[in-house]
Amino acid sequence: MAARLRVSEVFFSLQGEASRIGLPSVFIRLTGCPLRCGYCDTEYAFQGGEWRTLEAVLEQTLAYPTRHVTVSGGEPLAQKPCLDLLSALCDAGRDVSLETSGALDIGLVDVRVARIVDVKTPGSGEVGRNLWSNLNLLTPRDEVKFVLTGESDYLWARDTLLARGIASRCPVLFSPAWSLLQPAALAEWILRDGLPVRLQVQLHKLLWQEARGR
Repeated sequence: MAARLRVSEVFFSLQGEASRIGLPSVFIRLTGCPLRCGYCDTEYAFQGGEWRTLEAVLEQTLAYPTRHVTVSGGEPLAQKPCLDLLSALCDAGRDVSLETSGALDIGLVDVRVARIVDVKTPGSGEVGRNLWSNLNLLTPRDEVKFVLTGESDYLWARDTLLARGIASRCPVLFSPAWSLLQPAALAEWILRDGLPVRLQVQLHKLLWQEARGR
């Protein structure tokens, strides 16, 4: 039987986060997630979606006029065929990134894929789900993202960043949770402490607010 994936949506937009911000990209959002972060902005992807073959998803994705593809969720690694999809996209010559919660093992992801790994803060409500062994697998091609809900989250993230030496492994993003933390406040804290991180504001929300498929 051909591999199938439960897909919430496939759409063409500008990348709103990480180092590829601003680039026209195809987004493949897979359905389902074992986490329930308090600030989640894609709760619609927890359920529903459509079962599709890997070949059908690949055909639709390759039809868009860009080489940049992001596989997201939900939590995409919760579906085992996601690994096959990532490799197939790389084989097709696409520049592929994976957005993952950091709660599942990233060790089997194709080495050609840029892994964007969340570290869940206390404000997310899911800090206990961090799979810390993932940090040992990071390469300079990967990125780590902290989504922060307030100053206590920032202080926790700062201490975690420094104690675990994350910035020596790959680029690190500090992102304010939408509507919960003002970007200017986060900027001041980063400058005050001289952290080796990039402030990340969600471009797609600045452009289109909460519009789905953007």
